[in-house]
Parts: sequence; structure tokens; C-alpha cells
Amino acid sequence: MAGAILATPGFDLQPSAQQVPTSTNYITDFNFLNQYLPDTYEKEFERYGNRTISSFLRLVGAEMPSMSDQIKWAEQGRLHTKYTQCGSTAAAAATTGIFQVNDPAAPAGIVAPNATTATNPFTANAAIAIRVGQTVMIVQNNGSGSNKAIVTNVDAANNRFTVAFYDAGGYAGAGGGAFADTNVTVFIYGSEFAKGTDGMVGSLESDDYIFANNPIIIKDRYNVSGSDMAQIGWIEVTTEDGAAGYLWYLKSEHETRLRFDDYLETAMVEAMPANVGGAGSGAATAGFVGSEGVFYAVENRGNVWGGGNPTTLADFDAVIGRLDNQGAIEENVIFVDRNFGFDIDDMLAAQNSYGAGGTSYGLFDNDEEMALNLGFSGFRRGYDFYKSDWKYLNDPTMRGGLPTGANSGRINGLLVPAGSTSVYDQILGKNAKRPFLHVRYRASETEDRRYKSWITGSAGGARTSSLDAMEVHFLSERACCVMGANNFFLFQE
Repeated sequence: MAGAILATPGFDLQPSAQQVPTSTNYITDFNFLNQYLPDTYEKEFERYGNRTISSFLRLVGAEMPSMSDQIKWAEQGRLHTKYTQCGSTAAAAATTGIFQVNDPAAPAGIVAPNATTATNPFTANAAIAIRVGQTVMIVQNNGSGSNKAIVTNVDAANNRFTVAFYDAGGYAGAGGGAFADTNVTVFIYGSEFAKGTDGMVGSLESDDYIFANNPIIIKDRYNVSGSDMAQIGWIEVTTEDGAAGYLWYLKSEHETRLRFDDYLETAMVEAMPANVGGAGSGAATAGFVGSEGVFYAVENRGNVWGGGNPTTLADFDAVIGRLDNQGAIEENVIFVDRNFGFDIDDMLAAQNSYGAGGTSYGLFDNDEEMALNLGFSGFRRGYDFYKSDWKYLNDPTMRGGLPTGANSGRINGLLVPAGSTSVYDQILGKNAKRPFLHVRYRASETEDRRYKSWITGSAGGARTSSLDAMEVHFLSERACCVMGANNFFLFQE
């Protein structure tokens, strides 16, 4: 009989869900009827170890100020043109042929240049990027044949072009198709012109995509009465980052701060815009706009692996193949839950010592010890990969406690490209280097909203009102920018 874990520890030491101080917020209550100090341990036992989960953005992200309600940037499109949904009426073995491009102008959900919504395929102002004199590769999508040809005419109004085939055997397609078909791929590989002819007709404009995100305001508060502040606890408390004291309110306020720090990260990871899937959402009706978090951005603009973790080298090679088709970023960081981490370890262990020794650790100044101290292990397979457990995905009170299943919302890992990418900064009016993943917070010369904390009331040194209490307020206004999401990978259940 296989063994199993039969019981799960409860969470009785979780903070109270109520918004006012209660007896459950304190480990012990001071009782004036007690004549003697009880026999207690000097330290509070850290039952759940270091409970904070904020580490992801600190390790891979950067923070920079913003002075606007909206952050906009432009990402460069592909340098070369390829169409995968073309049709032709050309007959088999024909020496010339006419082809029509049926590809959409922009991927679904992507806003084309100078537009506010994803636009339709082709218009008079967005014609196909094929010109007379260019040489093209024509491939049947079923793999049955291919040709090389030169473009002899372009019908921009109908998104059609005419070619003359270099092959003496003529068109390698089956023939007799229709312009509406989508069975041919075409890409440009060069050009050819006869002696004494004019130059290329027309030019190509840079293909940029405009993206935007909105910052959200995140708040929290801790309050304690003046009387409770004067109450001395019986246990010395040491918190996760070394803070210590005998006043219970100090511990609780510090834990509120730690919890707020976690929310600053998880909100940037989990945020989503209002009105996703259509107008009229409850959040939008209530006046909220939401924001584009990391998961949302990668799900909609990046790569997603579903149906379980990639557990074999062949599975991982499929991931690498997709990266090859995108930006081919040399160094990548994979944040995983425990099971995904084990799967990667098992995959590498089966490769005859393949693994950590093969990576350059360039992200860590080629210092393997530095990487290991930060919790990363590295391996190389086409690119350098650095793996680290992501506590957020393991935490049973967060995503780690979600059920398994295709629609459970469970995330097993996230691949983030390391380094920076070139984008057009609309504020600077020029191209700029920006980290693939970073946070923009609201700030100006008179107001910095990266992380605000202030005290109100009449206790704890505050003199702002007659309220016999101390209220500690926390606020941040920020947005997460995922640039080059096509280089990210999300691993779902």
C-alpha cells in the first residue's frame, strides 16, 4: 500500500480577516488578574518559516518612475516578411503564377501602428510588403513542393503579386487552386534586377506595435488603540527580517508591512484589465480600470505551455524551438513550483551529467557560487537557463493551494528572458533600452508614490486627530511592463 499524507496543518495563526484589532491578532492577552508571569518561551516559533513571497520581481525586474496615468511603448516588428496563408490559381508546372496574400495584418489582440484596435488584414494604406524585383521562396504548406521565383508585378488593391519561376519545371503546386486558399507560404529572400534598369519601386515602413498599461493604486492599513500600545507582551518577537520587540503592535504592524510588500509583487503578477472579453464588466462599471499583470500579458501576447509540465528532453526542445522563432534571447530565468523543479531535475539527471556544468552563468557575472546563493541552478540547452523555485507558486495560501486541472488556474512556472530590449519610449521620443520585465511607479518632483507609509491618530507619536489610536497607512501606485512578451513562456496545468 502506497503511503500518503493524511492530514494538512491548519492556518490558525493566520491574520484575522477582520479590519479591526481583535484578540486573535495577538498571540497572548494581557490579563491584569494574573499575579505571576507565565512560563513561556523567549521566542515566537516560526511555524511556517519565512512567510514572505516577494522575491520574483526583485530578482528579475527593475523599477523606474513614471509621471502619467498610462505607460505606452512601441515594440519593433519582424525585420523580414513572411506570409503563411496564400492562395493561387496557378496551374501545375506553369512558368508564371499569381498569388494572393490572405494573412491578417496583425496578430489577434495586437494593435497595429497608429491604430487603437486590431485592424483588418489589408487596406489601401496597409498593402502587402512585396515589391517588383524581389525574389521569393514559395512553399506548399503540406510539404509537397517548393519554388523560387522573382516578382514581376504587384496588384496592391487586391493584395496579389505575379511571379516568374526560376525552376524549369514550373510551379510545384498541385494547381487549380483558388485565391481564397491558404495552402502556400511565401517569404522574401532578396532581389534581382537586369542591367541598366531603375531601382526598387517603393519602400517599407517600420512595423511597430503600440502597447499600453495603466498603474493601479494598492493600499493597506494597520491600526491599534493607544491602550493596546501601552501593553507589554510576555514574549520577545523576532520577525523574518530581524526586527524584534516586546510590544505586540510592533510585530503586527511589521507583518502588515510584509503582507503589503507581498501584495506589491502579487498584484503586478496577477493584475488584469477591466472589461476583458467585452465591455460592461462589474469592475469597469464601478470605475476601476485594472492593469496588465505578468500572467495576463504572457497569456495574451506570449507563449503558453499547457497539459502538464515538459518532462522530457523532447518536450523542452519544443520550448527551445519556439524561443528560436522569437527573439532567441541567450539567457533565460525559469521560476517554477516544486513539482516542475523536480521534473527539470529528473530530466537533466537522465542526461549523463548534463546540466549545471554546461552553463556560463553570465547573468551572475559567471559566478556559479553567486547563482547558487540566490537559489538558482543553471543548465545549457541551446540557450542558458537558470532555474529557481518560486515561493508564490508553492504557498498554500496563494497559488500553491489551487487544485490541479486544465481549468484550475494553476501555474507551474514562468520563463522570463534576462537582460533588456530596445523599445521606442514615447516620453523620451527615442529608442531606449528597457528590461524585458520591470515596474513603473508614479512619481514627480513633488510626489513619490513608489512606497508611501504614514501615521495618523493620536498614539504612537502621531498628533493628527483626537482618535485614541495609531493608524499606519500604506500606499503604492504602479504598473508592470512586460516588453517582448513573445520571449516569455507560461507553464500552465
